[in-house]
Amino acid sequence: MKAVLWTEYGAPELLKLGEVRKPEPTDDELLIRVHAATVTPGDCEIRRFDLHVLFWLPLRIYFGLRRPKRPILGMEVAGEVEEVGKNVKRFKKGDKIISDTGLKFGAYAEYICLNTKYAMALKPVNVTYEEAASLPTAGLNALHYIRLANLKPGEKILIKGAAGCFGTYAVQLAKLQGAEVIGVDSTGKLSILNELGADHVIDYTKEDFTKSEGKYDVIFDVVGNSSISEAMRSLKSNGRYILATPWVIRVLQGKWNSMFSKKKFTFSLAKYRAEDLVYLKELIESGKLKPVIDKKYPMEKMVEAHKYVEEGSKVGNVAITVQGHNLFQ
Repeated sequence: MKAVLWTEYGAPELLKLGEVRKPEPTDDELLIRVHAATVTPGDCEIRRFDLHVLFWLPLRIYFGLRRPKRPILGMEVAGEVEEVGKNVKRFKKGDKIISDTGLKFGAYAEYICLNTKYAMALKPVNVTYEEAASLPTAGLNALHYIRLANLKPGEKILIKGAAGCFGTYAVQLAKLQGAEVIGVDSTGKLSILNELGADHVIDYTKEDFTKSEGKYDVIFDVVGNSSISEAMRSLKSNGRYILATPWVIRVLQGKWNSMFSKKKFTFSLAKYRAEDLVYLKELIESGKLKPVIDKKYPMEKMVEAHKYVEEGSKVGNVAITVQGHNLFQ
């Protein structure tokens, strides 16, 4: 089968299209014919191994000290079940499904075998494979952090990095909670935030939201690239700051500031659960949630896709068409 091979740590150009043996499912696995995958910032970080110091050594041992020993990236997949292990009861041959791949990765290939312990659900019937592929990581993370916010109707939530893969889902999920949503991103990305339901937008290249003291009930910081101490000043006295990126200095800043006020700082990694993916699927099918796809690339142009994601100009998600199949049904 064809796959995009990752045999060295470093630049996008090191990704090469090649041939590998088609996998065979165990009794607890599904063989999935992959129709679409995504390129996430996480895929790019793993590819070049630009990771947080706390995770660097254990993940380097896992992936390979000198070079990758799991040579196929891709953490989100949408496809069709081709074979079913004898112990699998939840799915059958022909089912159209979406799934995360965990640390196994492997979505950049024509086929993948996955244990049903991963967050896995039937694909929403009213979107393409490319659109559906963005749910298992981007959608689940956005849902996790918006639930952490414990929003009440009418509360103000500021989402920093609102036009990214997490953010575009988070804006919509916060609106479903009845919140007043303020989306923060760069100039060219603001229009999509209005389309998704944001009540207000802030262009961070022209306005610093941290100068508004005591204004927001919740700040959801997707990017974590600035001072947490300054940002927390813009929270109300009992506000909540939620960080999605585990950089040590940011976490320490947040914890330190929360010690001397009623403001709460929270960071936790998302748990990927099938029932949450089913919930997101149902929201999409009911028209209450929609994926945002900036660009679609064929698998043969994976290098270009990775470069585009690393530029930082994407809006929402970047999808990879693996099998040339984008039908709803």
